[in-house]
Amino acid sequence: MTKPECNGKSQRRFISRRDLLHQAGEGIGGLALAMLLGQDRLLAAPAEGAGKQACVGSAGVTDSPFLPKPPHFRARAKSVISLFMCGGVSQVDTFDYKPMLEKFHGKLLEGKGEVTVRQGYPGPLMKSPYQFKQYGKSGKWVSDLFPNVGGVVDELAFIHSAQGRSVDHTLSSYEWNTGSIIAGFPSVGSWVTYGLGSENQSLPAFVVIPDPRGGPFTGASQWSSGFLPAAYQGTIFRAAGDPILDLHPPDGSLSLEQQRAELDHLARMNQNYVEAHPGISELTARISSYELAYRMQGCAPEAVDIDSESDETKRMYGLDNKISEPFGRQCIMARRLVERGVRVVQLWNGAVVNQNVDTWDAHNNIVDNHGRHAMEVDKPIAGLITDLKRRGLLDETLVAWHSEFGRMPLSQKGVGRDHNPGAMTVWMAGAGIKGGQTIGASDEFGWKAEQQIVTAHDLHATMLHLIGVDHKRLTYHYSGRNMRLTDVAGELIPQIVG
Repeated sequence: MTKPECNGKSQRRFISRRDLLHQAGEGIGGLALAMLLGQDRLLAAPAEGAGKQACVGSAGVTDSPFLPKPPHFRARAKSVISLFMCGGVSQVDTFDYKPMLEKFHGKLLEGKGEVTVRQGYPGPLMKSPYQFKQYGKSGKWVSDLFPNVGGVVDELAFIHSAQGRSVDHTLSSYEWNTGSIIAGFPSVGSWVTYGLGSENQSLPAFVVIPDPRGGPFTGASQWSSGFLPAAYQGTIFRAAGDPILDLHPPDGSLSLEQQRAELDHLARMNQNYVEAHPGISELTARISSYELAYRMQGCAPEAVDIDSESDETKRMYGLDNKISEPFGRQCIMARRLVERGVRVVQLWNGAVVNQNVDTWDAHNNIVDNHGRHAMEVDKPIAGLITDLKRRGLLDETLVAWHSEFGRMPLSQKGVGRDHNPGAMTVWMAGAGIKGGQTIGASDEFGWKAEQQIVTAHDLHATMLHLIGVDHKRLTYHYSGRNMRLTDVAGELIPQIVG
């Protein structure tokens, strides 16, 4: 070997065996270190060609709050799809068959203590205007509102004893989406992504796809990150029109190279500020959101490209019918997103736009209201379950169908039903859950949950368990104490987790 000298000359130097092994080892060790860092997703982003972006997973991202985190124990599901029916679905007209309503139709509800309703005075008992029949090997009773869902009942576990705390739309929506009836708490999706991160760093970890007609009661606060860092709030995707607004800069404004240079410069300035002022989570979240938006330009368009689906798949989701097409598009997007590693996707059916309520809120006419909304979601939901199963995704995806509350077995004005938090039906599928089973029960009229009452905290604790998280250990220190999605309550539903 030669060693440079200050006079420009060189002299030969022999090295020892120890030096040789040491210097060679640095190279071999570096390769091994690079491999290990890559496996642990700790490498910096690999250089790519000018203007080129890749739709990648976690590799190459080091500063994202959504990097995958280990679960507390072995998870049965990697992703969650929440199907939320805004307005309050009637359990006695859908999945909780009550023959006694037919027998006592038109008579007053007696022997149950004081009966109160939200609007007006309690009416008499009212039978369901829909016919029920048994489906599947399990023989589950389902009304003719949901014939397509009836075809997949053996994949579903029905909970007929869910019970809420409020008769108010806003408060009940908060309860089943954040665990609290008080505004300002993080949503389930925010807690999940805070605890586990995401498997795809080029897409948001928590995606919300609202009803194309508009948002639910109180809008974005239903998928807020609350007191968690802002990075964990839900990201809106749209099933109609441009799925992601303002994702790309205007034509001719900035090239990808210029965007990259600007982001790098901005990141350096922000990082210097964060280091000088520790604890500023909002700025850190903003840096992360800028980076995610940049990566999404290359990945998101393909992820939500429904047109690339086969005609057979589109029909299965109901895209060949103008009534079911909107929710069908939402369901296909949900499947495509979890297929690409998105952790939580929440779909909403029912919207509130400028005091115009078009939800499952069937005060005035149960036949018209539930008939319309069931036609919107029945075939898409059945298509989603079927498609997830045939692609091998159902076992690793938790699907939950729920609403704000149930509805009274009593008549409102002879044709409608009032709010009823005392009894509602929820079903869950996938994640290795035994399908075709019925859990808990309401009384003979569907007025109150009686057997194995399930609260929002119980449901959330169970959902977290299925994705590998102990609800008692998932905490965030805020306002002087460790906060939880389940507060100080929550029991696992044994038939679901068993």
